[in-house]
Amino acid sequence: MLENYNYKNPIVRQAADPFVYKHSDGYYYFTASYPAYDRIQIRKSKTIEGLGLSKPIVIWKKHDEGEMSAYIWAPEIHFIGGKWYIYFAAAKVSDVRGKMFDHRIYVLENTSNNPLEGEWIEKGQLKTNWESFSLDATTFENNGVRYLVWPQKDPNIKGNSNLYIAELSNPWTIKGKQIMLSKPKYPWECVGFLVNEGPAVLKKNGKIFITYSASATDYNYCMGMLTADETSDLLNPKSWTKSKVPVFTTSYENGQYGPGHNSFTVSEDGKEDILIYHARNYKETEGDPLDDPNRHARAQKINWKADGTPDFGIPVAD
Repeated sequence: MLENYNYKNPIVRQAADPFVYKHSDGYYYFTASYPAYDRIQIRKSKTIEGLGLSKPIVIWKKHDEGEMSAYIWAPEIHFIGGKWYIYFAAAKVSDVRGKMFDHRIYVLENTSNNPLEGEWIEKGQLKTNWESFSLDATTFENNGVRYLVWPQKDPNIKGNSNLYIAELSNPWTIKGKQIMLSKPKYPWECVGFLVNEGPAVLKKNGKIFITYSASATDYNYCMGMLTADETSDLLNPKSWTKSKVPVFTTSYENGQYGPGHNSFTVSEDGKEDILIYHARNYKETEGDPLDDPNRHARAQKINWKADGTPDFGIPVAD
């Protein structure tokens, strides 16, 4: 790591939807969407930049048919109650048309101390209140309660995905009714697709911040943010305030296009909050942007405003 937390970007190449978790053992654990969308792999390093040099270990591969057989997207690794869990989204290979948008959420569990060892057990689909396109699940704890936040398509609402929250009774089971926190409504959330996805949770200064990504996955991709007091009823949509403008967006000056689908971690010394995100270093893509493998994982320090809210700045140049 260099002075002033200037990480050498990109930290991991061809790693969309990057998720970094720093464990109590001092290691960073990294997972992301693999370009072939056919597996889940984990990297491990004592430093953030070292993740790109570490050997990825494949811990799970897609099924040949049926559930979990296509488009393995956006894995996240969490340590809950002394066990490791991976949340990810997958579609069915038998779905010929529209299979890219018929995902469901699934969960893996590992009881080993080291998630690169031991056996990952499939806990099956994480069932939400209805069956529809759902993905990008993340989880956090607040005041002794564990929550799940995820995007899902409501068949009765125009658009591709809205953000929902629910309490968890265990890491793979939601409890009660899911509550919608946000749906695309501003122009910057509706370019190409009407999308709110890729939620990530940051707790600081008595607040809970949920960032999310919006619009198509090309250079229009950007990040919005929801904010709530940590003492509020998080299952009440009125507890949350939504940013009217994106909080992190394409930087033409620095050559970073479509920044988004982020996660949060801390610096090696534990003193700074670090934003992990993906972006491309060119604007134009051919065909479907999801088929372009060059969304690289990047890291940069988060600054904090006087009012206690995060200032993500602009994506730094490679």
